[in-house]
Amino acid sequence: MLKAMIPAMNLMRGVTGSVASAGLATVALTFAFTGSVLAQSASTGTPSVLPRSDFQFSGTVGRTILDSDPPQFPQPVQAPQGAPNVVLILLDDAGYGQFATFGGGIASPTMDALAAEGLRFTRFHTTALCSPTRAALMTGRNHHSVAAGVIAETATGYEGYTAILPRNAGTVAEVLRQNGYMTAWIGKNHNTPTWEASAAGPFDRWANGLGFDYFYGFNAGDMSHFNPILYENRNLVPTSDDPDYYLTTDLADHAVDWVRKVKTIAPDRPFFLYVAPGATHSPHQVPEQWIEPYRGKFDAGWDAYREQAFARQKELGVVPAEAELTARSDGLPAWDTLNADQKRLYARMMEVFAGYGANVDHEMGRVVEAVKALPGADNTIFIYIAGDNGSSAEGGIEGSVNENLFFNGFPESWQENLKVIDELGGPKHYNHFPSAWAHAMNTPFQWTKQVASHFGGTRNPMIVSWPARITEGGGVRSQFLHTIDIVPTLYDLIGITPPAELNGVPQKPIEGISFAPVLDDAGAEERHKVQYFEMAGARGIYEDGWVASAMAFAPWNPIHTGYDVDKQEWELYNIDEDFTQAHDLAAENPEKLRQMQDLWWAEAARHNVLPLDWRAVERLNSEEMGRPSLAGDATSFTYYPGQVALPNDAAPRILNRSWTLTADIDVPESGAQGMIATHGGLVGGYGLYLRDGRPTFVYNYLALERHTITAPDQLPAGKAELQVDFAYHGAAGEFGKSATVTLKVNGSDVAKGELPKTIPIQISLGEGFDVGEDVGSAVDFTYTPPFAFTGAIEQVKIDLK
Repeated sequence: MLKAMIPAMNLMRGVTGSVASAGLATVALTFAFTGSVLAQSASTGTPSVLPRSDFQFSGTVGRTILDSDPPQFPQPVQAPQGAPNVVLILLDDAGYGQFATFGGGIASPTMDALAAEGLRFTRFHTTALCSPTRAALMTGRNHHSVAAGVIAETATGYEGYTAILPRNAGTVAEVLRQNGYMTAWIGKNHNTPTWEASAAGPFDRWANGLGFDYFYGFNAGDMSHFNPILYENRNLVPTSDDPDYYLTTDLADHAVDWVRKVKTIAPDRPFFLYVAPGATHSPHQVPEQWIEPYRGKFDAGWDAYREQAFARQKELGVVPAEAELTARSDGLPAWDTLNADQKRLYARMMEVFAGYGANVDHEMGRVVEAVKALPGADNTIFIYIAGDNGSSAEGGIEGSVNENLFFNGFPESWQENLKVIDELGGPKHYNHFPSAWAHAMNTPFQWTKQVASHFGGTRNPMIVSWPARITEGGGVRSQFLHTIDIVPTLYDLIGITPPAELNGVPQKPIEGISFAPVLDDAGAEERHKVQYFEMAGARGIYEDGWVASAMAFAPWNPIHTGYDVDKQEWELYNIDEDFTQAHDLAAENPEKLRQMQDLWWAEAARHNVLPLDWRAVERLNSEEMGRPSLAGDATSFTYYPGQVALPNDAAPRILNRSWTLTADIDVPESGAQGMIATHGGLVGGYGLYLRDGRPTFVYNYLALERHTITAPDQLPAGKAELQVDFAYHGAAGEFGKSATVTLKVNGSDVAKGELPKTIPIQISLGEGFDVGEDVGSAVDFTYTPPFAFTGAIEQVKIDLK
């Protein structure tokens, strides 16, 4: 320590011309000692304060190089000795009984291979919704504890629900990065607040700001798999011109490219690769060759599927032999009550979904195999989680070809959907299978995604493989685990001390518990003793083998009314004896139920769950909810060419009001065509473009109707002012009313049309506002994106009235 202080003393000598006072030397020594203690963990030797202190030369500095110690460069941070690589794969909207590795009907050879060399976990739990699970997965804290009680699109201004990840809950990627790891996030990012997802940032809650050196993926809850809007780090990825482009393949390609590149450059550094494909979230889109092998496989229906999957689960040992299959959840129809056309449509929807699931497991296999081909690959922890929640029932009772209808509160009819049965899985539809298929994917449990009270919404398959350590290939583990346990387990296995301070911010404690002992011992004690669950009023609480559950709303119902927390019916299950939650013991054991209810309230208060908020689609309206807007109270917006992919919450809020769009353009002598301005795409929105030289306005009413208003004449060469006057007929506070649209050229009316209905709540899913081209999916089918404008655009102005 004293030798380390000599350079500072020499420096003071050089400045003052004499030896510094003993008092100054003592102060310097005290600061150095204190910094050393703060920056070092006694238990593991990894820093408890990150980032590390800046480099200080530890030798002697004399008057010249001749009487100084040799120079020493600061060295790159080294990960703990023997630190493993980590590959974390998280699928989307997948159920416990979906994939073959856990008894389902969808082939999963990648999961099969990892399970054969590693372990399957049969009591791993999520939060029942995507962003909350992902926030918990990244931070090791409960979702409400990190302000992620819901998705950002339904965020409210309560501490547990803002969707703004707090700085006092740093991510595992940031901690690993500052401990010598290379980090990458490939795929879905649904943890950036929607109002922060534009080119204006701020970027500290984009993937790169959350500890990831590299990001390639999309900032949204779901995305078209044929026409996605993607970012590489913070840069928009140009639209692919490959006619066979497919998103999951693209994501796998980039994951493989990144891991090969960095391990070639820095072979001794470990990496953390997080791969989060959009599958199997809606839209259920996949090339036809993946659907074809499943033709006819689901003709027996969802009830038969549940029986068959349940039998396979028992054979595989992922469900106890004495377990009972739960009854079909309330409100779902029996397969044998359907007519022939319904069965044909719903079976086809399931075939599409199966192909979609089989494809994503195949593509994740390419990533796994690429990692395994690298030197030292045996020292890689593979964590493969099949779902951030249970399978989704948001397709409704009759299935869907446009999930945005659900988010706007509208049902669909099977009769209409039957008309496009041969197009399902392709780029024209945002299709989603019926709720009863989602329930079947969650075999053997009750309910589905969104339902945090029951395991159908919260129990997901997890596989862990680590060839260098796990020797019990094909083992099964049944300890109760939760998403928040992943982070502390990784810290434990790697030898990382959770920092007490990260980037200048004191950190709140990790709330998960390491399950590292379970990797070596199937009989290891269960360490996660208590866990609360909550989502939109659905509540659950686990304690030492008991679960109390309070169902709120059917997840296929977008309208939530009549909720009374004091009248909510609770159920009670002993899951040590009743794996599937098949037998409600509430009436037999009211004292235990009361104790569990009281525990739920205590945990809720402790983790920022309160106040309970059961509202659904109305929370999608940013203006009504008071979510931040970068534009503030502005009512006039001017945009220029190159302004593309402006997210919904950063774009002008045009729903349920009157507005005008004015575009100043220049048409060359050869004429012009292409997109001038558009908002939304396949599932809803509008577009103003030139087609055959004629101004055209299309209003896509949730893919149910595409109203087209076209000028009778081509625009002559030269400058022109185009204007869309959108006159909304509803009063303030009235949603989805009719409108009159007038198309003008140089101030003169050239065409007019009536819209009997307008989009009330959510204009699109994952697609925003573009000028000069269409980034993402097309608003109608008369053009192919990007449909860039071939003339010149001076500006586009939107005025809200």
